[in-house]
Amino acid sequence: MKKFFFVISLSVVLFAVARLELRACTGITLRAADGALVLARTIEWGGSDLNSQYVIVPRGYKQQSYLPGGQKNGLKFSARYGYVGFAVEQQEFVAEGLNEAGLSAGLFYFPGYGRYEDYDVSKQSSSIADLQLVSWMLGGFSTVGEVLEALKDIHVVAVDPRASTVHWRVADTTGRQVVIEIVDAKVSVYENHLGVLTNSPGFEWQLTNLNNYVNLLPGSAEVKSWGSQQVRSFGAGSGFLGLPGDVTPPSRFVRAAFFQTTAPQAPTGPSAVRQAFQILNNFDIPVGVEFAGGKVPADIPSATQWTSATAPLSRMIYFRTMYNSAIRSFDLRQIDFARVPYQAAPLDAEKEQPIVPMAWKK
Repeated sequence: MKKFFFVISLSVVLFAVARLELRACTGITLRAADGALVLARTIEWGGSDLNSQYVIVPRGYKQQSYLPGGQKNGLKFSARYGYVGFAVEQQEFVAEGLNEAGLSAGLFYFPGYGRYEDYDVSKQSSSIADLQLVSWMLGGFSTVGEVLEALKDIHVVAVDPRASTVHWRVADTTGRQVVIEIVDAKVSVYENHLGVLTNSPGFEWQLTNLNNYVNLLPGSAEVKSWGSQQVRSFGAGSGFLGLPGDVTPPSRFVRAAFFQTTAPQAPTGPSAVRQAFQILNNFDIPVGVEFAGGKVPADIPSATQWTSATAPLSRMIYFRTMYNSAIRSFDLRQIDFARVPYQAAPLDAEKEQPIVPMAWKK
């Protein structure tokens, strides 16, 4: 019965993943004046509630990857480092997280462009599902370099060939950040000096596309004379007139790069975390805009189901959700990963935005 339940559950996940034209993710990176590093991101899906959970994984926790057919008989891996992650649909599918060594990792959906190698049953013991790669990274490694070296020895596969691919963002306490993409069964690694990531097309294309917006500048455009006619701004913000406002991945990439680059540097790590959440407010997607003809399939308040931030140097991970906009956090320095039991729980105990009444003097 347990096995049958998993197959049914997995089929729901694959149905959702296969329709990734409805999914989106936007990632940014901020560095505070005191040196603190903050990686923040959103995760969207308008088709249903992702039933997102947090997981706390102790050192030594053992896992085994799912493989095509729904069998849990792939790569075996155990956690050298404890970590906290945010999972979607099932607790094994960690989409974002931070480990006790300060490694931050997350997956971003990459539909229509990635292609993994075909599953080879003779490589079963070294094959891992793409949706479990973040767990493998967080549990096993402390630096980006270690991840990339170990990646050479494993085979990333899709659990179902109909599902979309993903690409990954990985960063460590040195500030190094990379994007990992698998296209035509070949692994490519890009140093992400900008610190921005969305979805498709590939990362190199997104960087090239920024050149189309070289004219953008913060503030307002200067008054100009067109012959005898003076042309002036209607109001503040005309310097970035032409900034794309739609929710496609290329447009979100441009906006994220512009907002991140023009943001004043925060003085401290905690202030940079708050700033990151404020910036990512601009990427909240109303659930109705993703579906033609008003055919909204789920009763959820937002397509942006949660937003998170990791601070590798201070070992903090933060989140807020579509049901609760308050920023909540885990301090990994306060968790004894040698003793804490494995645990998973919903991000929201109550799925409704709290409204707090104000007190006043009578």
